Amino acid sequence: MIWLAGNRPNLNGVASLSLQDPSNQPLNGRVRFDNVSLRRGGTAVFEGLSLDLPEQRIGIIGNNGSGKSSLLRLINGLLLPDGGSVTVCGYDTKAHRRELPRLVGFLFQNAEHQILFPTAGEEIAFGLREAGTDARNAEKKAAGILAANGCSDWLHRPVQELSDGQKQRLCIFAIMAMQPQILLLDEPFASLDLPTRKAISKQILSAPQQVIMASHDFDLLARFERIIWLDGGRVVADGAAGRILADYRRSVLGESELADVS
Repeated sequence: MIWLAGNRPNLNGVASLSLQDPSNQPLNGRVRFDNVSLRRGGTAVFEGLSLDLPEQRIGIIGNNGSGKSSLLRLINGLLLPDGGSVTVCGYDTKAHRRELPRLVGFLFQNAEHQILFPTAGEEIAFGLREAGTDARNAEKKAAGILAANGCSDWLHRPVQELSDGQKQRLCIFAIMAMQPQILLLDEPFASLDLPTRKAISKQILSAPQQVIMASHDFDLLARFERIIWLDGGRVVADGAAGRILADYRRSVLGESELADVS
C-alpha cells in the first residue's frame, strides 16, 4: 500500500478504531486550493480552482472524468499543481511534500493497489514500524486494532484469503492506526456488499478525522456537511448536502425520471 505514516499511536487498551482524536492538534485551516491549475497528459484538469475546505465531512460528486480523483490526489501530494497552490494543515504541498504522509490518509478505490504485505497483521504493523514503533509492539498494536474491530482471526491470515470488502476494511484499519489529520476516500464502496458498506459507513461517520470523500453513495453523503459537485474540472455547485444532491439527481435523471424514481 502507499503508506501514510503519522504520529506514533498508543494503542494500549485500544477499544475502537478511532484511537486518539487528531482534532486536538492544530490544523491551520485544513485544506485550501488557491487558483490551482493542473494538466495531465496535455489535458487541462483544473484551471483557476479555488476552494477552502474546513468542514468535517465533505463529499465530492460528479460524473466519471470530472476531476474527483485528481482533486483528492492534489491534497495528498500524489499530484502537484502546475499553477497556484494547495495548502494542507498549513503546509504547501509543493514545498512540504514530505510532511503530507503523516497528515493525510488515502484510501484507493481498489484495495489491491494499496496492500503490500502477505498478512493483515503485517500490513497494519508496517506503518507503525515506519513511525518508530519496534517490531514486537507494532505487531501487538496491530493485533489490538483487529481485535477491537472483531477481526482477531485476520492477524496471521493471508490477505489473498480476504474478500474485497475485508481488504478495504484492512486498508482503513492500517490508515487509521497512524492517526492522520485528514482521511481521503476515493469511491470506497465500489463492489462491496451491503454489510461491508454499512460497516465502512459507520467508520467514516464516527472517525474524528476530517473526511473528504469522492462517492456516489448518496445515502451516506446526505449526512455530510458539504457537497462539491465537479464537472469537467469546474465547480458546478457547492453547498449543503440536501440541495446539491437533489440538484445533481435532477440534472442526471431529469424531472420526469426523478418523479418515476420517487
